[in-house]
Amino acid sequence: MRLEIIATCMDDALTAEANGADRLELITAITEGGLTPGIGLVEQVVKSVSIPVFVMVRPHSRSFNYSKDDILTMAAEIRQIAASGASGVVLGALTPEKKIDEHALEILLPLTDGLQVTFHRAFDELEDQIAGYRTLCNYPQITRILTSAGPGPAPEAIPAMRRLVEESRGSSISILAGSGLKPEGITSFIQQTGVTEVHFGSAVRHGKDALSPIDPVALRALAKNIHSNG
Repeated sequence: MRLEIIATCMDDALTAEANGADRLELITAITEGGLTPGIGLVEQVVKSVSIPVFVMVRPHSRSFNYSKDDILTMAAEIRQIAASGASGVVLGALTPEKKIDEHALEILLPLTDGLQVTFHRAFDELEDQIAGYRTLCNYPQITRILTSAGPGPAPEAIPAMRRLVEESRGSSISILAGSGLKPEGITSFIQQTGVTEVHFGSAVRHGKDALSPIDPVALRALAKNIHSNG
């Protein structure tokens, strides 16, 4: 089992690593679902922690449909992130019809330069997630999909999550379950879905508030529980 924790600043990153996180998703604008953090923060976090750092590449929160200029911005950010020593990037793009934007992927993925790539929760706007999964399997740079298996919270989509996990067996892309997960009930969720990676944000923060610091006691307890499941 792997536990990914959202970090929005240096304090988050250090607290997450010290209390059992296996990987960081580094973002800014957490209340908007995460946008690209500044390169200064990326460089400082990468230098300061030993666990993998995956950096959000998302230029705005209006939609997951990106213009030519948006894609150029994302390309510039990917180049800088690759040079920082980060382990991966988190990105996603959809067409206006809410299909995987393969044109955008064909521009952006070659720039990842050995980084792992997580396709983010743009995936949850797809009408047919199994078809979307199979499309993403055509891109070897993509190593995981962050998903709640639908538009709602992950705990409300257990059968769909299980289907995605089954689809991923023997494939190059793993399923990272996130959105709406809570420490309470996580063991049952893991057992029912078969996921091997989970993603937490506000549920491990003081008061479960997205803008509060990470609660080290809550995170340590969650990490102990998660790691005992696999």
